[in-house]
Amino acid sequence: MADRPSAPSPYANVRVDTRPLWRLLLERSYRPFVLGLGLALYALARFAPAPEGLSDGGQKALAVFLLCLVYWVTNAIPLMVTSLLAMVLLPVTGVLSAKETYGFFGNEAVFFILGAFILAAALMKCGLSTRIALAVLRRFGRTPRTLLRSLFLMNALMAFFMSEHGVAAMTFPITIEIASVLRLRPRQSNYGKALFIAMAWGTQIGGIATLLGGGRAPLALGMLRQASGQSFTFLEWSLTALPIVAVLLVVGWQVLVRWFPIDIDSVRAADEIIDEKMLRMGRMSARERSIGMLMLGTLAIWIVGGEELGLANVALGAVVAIFVFDLLRWSDVEPYVNWGVLLMYGGAIALGSALNRSGASGWVAGLTISHWATNPIQVIAIISGIGIVLTEAMSHSAVVALLMPVALSIATQYHIDPRIMAPAVALPSGLAFTLPVGTPGNAIAYSSGYMQLRDMLVPGAILVVVAWIAFNLTAIYFWPLIGLTMAAH
Repeated sequence: MADRPSAPSPYANVRVDTRPLWRLLLERSYRPFVLGLGLALYALARFAPAPEGLSDGGQKALAVFLLCLVYWVTNAIPLMVTSLLAMVLLPVTGVLSAKETYGFFGNEAVFFILGAFILAAALMKCGLSTRIALAVLRRFGRTPRTLLRSLFLMNALMAFFMSEHGVAAMTFPITIEIASVLRLRPRQSNYGKALFIAMAWGTQIGGIATLLGGGRAPLALGMLRQASGQSFTFLEWSLTALPIVAVLLVVGWQVLVRWFPIDIDSVRAADEIIDEKMLRMGRMSARERSIGMLMLGTLAIWIVGGEELGLANVALGAVVAIFVFDLLRWSDVEPYVNWGVLLMYGGAIALGSALNRSGASGWVAGLTISHWATNPIQVIAIISGIGIVLTEAMSHSAVVALLMPVALSIATQYHIDPRIMAPAVALPSGLAFTLPVGTPGNAIAYSSGYMQLRDMLVPGAILVVVAWIAFNLTAIYFWPLIGLTMAAH
């Protein structure tokens, strides 16, 4: 009689956690501890005797800010939920009326970034962005050095027109396939490490070049407009960043090839896979051509008439045109739009306005940067330095939400043009090169398995120092040439 197959054991899929008990307890207690810490700081700031020079409204606004700061930095609850919490607490505590608080959610910056998300979604959904990436690599990537340089510059260029996070997510599969067909050994091949760091650095450097590379710049401009009524045109913003981007592209490339000397002789196998992918895509479709022309037209209008028509109006007009001409379905767009980011911006702008109106940001500025700086140049150096350090450990948008209210108050104290504070905060907050947690681009590159943490730390730290120096030299010597002076008009 044949043996019957034995029944599967009920314990077959049971896994025993062998980590030390102290580590398990620490992990389980971390979130409750952080949530409690935020509430404790809120209660302390809210109900303690008001410090000299801080109004009752300012004390309430500062309490809400401290609570949100703890949750933003630790990510104990999602960033967008923390912003919603701010929008609840501001009217409840009487800092702002409910009408004012929820009115900030309709800020132009929120709708501009919504339009930018949808336009980027159109480029990715129709396949045009992937076609452009493959065409660049096919045309310029014939040797190991030119393939690496093409990947680096291509990611930077595409981040001029799309969210840097979207660019990294789009080019990562291409990069991982190139590394695979070249049989690069994870964590051992210099070329493998260089490919993924080039992808990450390119998206971050290109991401500061225009208002489309991420949400930092629109958020900073929204807070600037709310506080002072001033803003930047699309072209003005790009000009402020141009020298920094140019320096970082040159220095970043030099650091890349010197820190990771190329250790392969040929990329012929990668050429073949790129050719195959291009062949599979076929000829450019009518939809791709239409979306490409629409995007070029939108960029032209932003540059030529963005100030008169409004950047958000132009973006939303282009979105309407996409659906009028039936180039996309709404279901195509939804997966690509980060609705949570929009919620975060509305709350951050409302909180920043509350800090400014109540005088809380001026009080904080008087206790901090006012003690460290004696002139506008030092103010800009300190603010940019704080921003570039903070962005290595927390969300770019959270850094802007944290620093902009204080920076705007400092501008008043030192008679600095408030406009200069928007790029002084937003540009450095986009330059995280050393840690995987600094930006999704870094995290995606690190997740490839082709590098170790130390492969990012030292070369990234070099680029961070160069970025800070380049930023400050640009602010001092170049910005006055384009009409952006430190002295208030």
